[in-house]
Amino acid sequence: MGTSTPAKTIGLIGLGSLGSAIAANLAERKQLHTVYNRHAEKTQALVAMGVVAAGSVRELAQACTIVVSVVSDDAAVKAITEGPDGIAANLKPGGIHVSMSTILPSTSEALATLHEKHGNQYLACPVIGRPEAARARKLNFCVAGKAAAKQAVMDLLTEAGAVKCWDYGENPGSANTAKLCTNFMLIAAIESIAEGLALAEHSEVDKRTVMTMLGQTIFNCPIYVNYGNTILEEKYQPAGFSLALALKDIKLVGHQAENVHLEMPFAGMLQDKMEQFVGLGLGNHDLAALALEIEPAAGLR
Repeated sequence: MGTSTPAKTIGLIGLGSLGSAIAANLAERKQLHTVYNRHAEKTQALVAMGVVAAGSVRELAQACTIVVSVVSDDAAVKAITEGPDGIAANLKPGGIHVSMSTILPSTSEALATLHEKHGNQYLACPVIGRPEAARARKLNFCVAGKAAAKQAVMDLLTEAGAVKCWDYGENPGSANTAKLCTNFMLIAAIESIAEGLALAEHSEVDKRTVMTMLGQTIFNCPIYVNYGNTILEEKYQPAGFSLALALKDIKLVGHQAENVHLEMPFAGMLQDKMEQFVGLGLGNHDLAALALEIEPAAGLR
């Protein structure tokens, strides 16, 4: 069976906040057949929409021609893909694994090789967008892999919530590199917003006026406007993009920089600060909580 086979059976693994939103989009369009999640209670809403809940990764992979995975990190992607019970060994011949996780480029490349050995295909497809963007169908996807496989999933990605898919060629690691660049620049932008608004406040200048000016002029873009408002309102929970996940990503940025012999000193500084915040128990707070100030005597302000 080739990737052009018209009868597509779609499965999804990983029902965190982003995965749940993407799964709901697919289920609403009657595109999702099967789901699997380690915590089965998270599948209940989808089952009520007519989706089948698989009891294992193996069961899902054997039932599907396309498997979408939305899991948290490199270890999780490897765990569901490798081994006799993983996606690669059980996906139908010619089937496609669409991995939406933010992981190292080298991990993507290794998994693509593994899938090829099993006669199926791997696409790197990391997501740009928070859960609310998924619900609004305003996600961007960085996509890399074989051209035929990309073509086979374009309609699926639209149904999943894509406003645009960005093609990074045939090397799957390229899409993951693009996503790491994105998240590094996102984290750096949030730190700059936090420090800039803190400077205004400590200088007795109205920080809301500053943020309004910037959001309507030189920084009129979603990152500055949305995260600026989050920081002004101090709405750090529930997290759209948690500090713990952002710390994972900045570490991946550091690993990739080492792999290509590049110095990224600001990335190291951001990692140090984020490790401090996560160590203080703020891992489940939104990344915008970088705006909280740490005071030696009083802890967090």
